[in-house]
Amino acid sequence: MSLWRQVADDIRTDIKTGRLKPGVKLPSYPDLGDMYGVATLTIRRAVLELRKEGLLVVTVGRGTYVTHK
Repeated sequence: MSLWRQVADDIRTDIKTGRLKPGVKLPSYPDLGDMYGVATLTIRRAVLELRKEGLLVVTVGRGTYVTHK
């Protein structure tokens, strides 16, 4: 399994189990990369996938947030 999928799966699980609640701001991409031990590009790809699924929303200049689904 690719690294971005592993990261996306982990974040998705945190959202589905309530560990990450709606409205919560995720750490910056570089900080997430450090947390997961992966490149920022890998985090961007994982976030893109979760955005497509409607689980995250990115607000330019403000950050990445868990949606209120």
